[in-house]
Amino acid sequence: MRTTKAARLLAAGAALTALTLLSACDSGSRHHQKEALGSKAPVQPRLHPQLNMLPGMPPVQDPKDLYAADRPGRLSPVVRDFPSRVYVPNTNSNTVTVIDPRTYEVVDTFPVGRQPQHVVPSWDLKTLWVNNDLGNSLTPIDPRTGKAGKPVAVHDPYNLYFTPDGKYAVVMASRDRRLVFRDAHTMKVVKSVPVSCYGVNHADFSPDGRYFIVSCEFSGEVLKVDTAKMKVVRQERLPYAGAMPQDVKISPDGKLFYIADMAANGVWILDGDKFTRPRLLYTGKGAHGLYISRDSREMYISNRGEGSISVFDFTRDRLVKKWHLPGGGSPDMGGVSADGNVLWLSGRYNAEVYAVDTRTGRELARIKVGSGPHGLAVYPQPGRYSLGHTGIFR
Repeated sequence: MRTTKAARLLAAGAALTALTLLSACDSGSRHHQKEALGSKAPVQPRLHPQLNMLPGMPPVQDPKDLYAADRPGRLSPVVRDFPSRVYVPNTNSNTVTVIDPRTYEVVDTFPVGRQPQHVVPSWDLKTLWVNNDLGNSLTPIDPRTGKAGKPVAVHDPYNLYFTPDGKYAVVMASRDRRLVFRDAHTMKVVKSVPVSCYGVNHADFSPDGRYFIVSCEFSGEVLKVDTAKMKVVRQERLPYAGAMPQDVKISPDGKLFYIADMAANGVWILDGDKFTRPRLLYTGKGAHGLYISRDSREMYISNRGEGSISVFDFTRDRLVKKWHLPGGGSPDMGGVSADGNVLWLSGRYNAEVYAVDTRTGRELARIKVGSGPHGLAVYPQPGRYSLGHTGIFR
């Protein structure tokens, strides 16, 4: 049926009004998103249609690269003015050593609670939390000043993570055999989840944030935990007698989880969605920590038992390099510098910290610290928010 000129004009007007309203709604949504991630944060693209995201979780920047926000120089407005430092928890000395990464010099050492294990950036990037495991407390550090604040009572905080929506801190209570969900700001308990495995310690989250994979060091098992329900939904033993799983990292494309195993001397590669039998990639004796390069192409694997670092290429799905520390050492946990040029690792049994050139594998510095250095944090780093540990940024 033919329409009159007036009818056509009316229809065009209605379409223009609808388009204007849609644009206004989208603009408002992006405004709130920018507020959550920093007032100067770039507007993020729309959610990927295949991801059913955890409600409240910031949009994925690039579904093909979960670490797209971690490029050199992409510092959040929250951290842009923080001085660059390396914070080293010394588990036996009950102190934190602070290193200036530009000069490789120790600039401060201060006492914290008993047996500090990791230094963990908060979800909102404003605080560093020292996990005083046997001290049953978290010591906050202001990264603007590098000074410690008043400890917060938290039982058995071996390690600490944050849900992708920023609502909860997840305490890996290893001795208590629990995953304890706490308010991310007040640290008050929301839900305490008992687990039947031993030694819960490290984790990483799925691309949509709806679940996370947890390693159980002392029983050789891995857990799959529903984030929203705060519930263990799968539990499997790794196919290696005496397995000791450690650090956990998801691949840039979000398809696979990598789990370092100190006893199997390599990295397990697991399909987190299907949770099928993983395969083992041998890397070296005492495989322990996993760190992603700034371009998302490689993963650095610290082999604590042989003083080496293996380099895994994601695109080629194989190891491409191995760097040996001169004179040996015990490379453990750490992080990558903001510009991506230096890998920082604690020397767990040598009371030292290593700085390694990520382009050549050359040792740049070996710095004496306290006894038993463990989960050091390089801060600040690029990224919009932190999922915890020594710095998992998205």
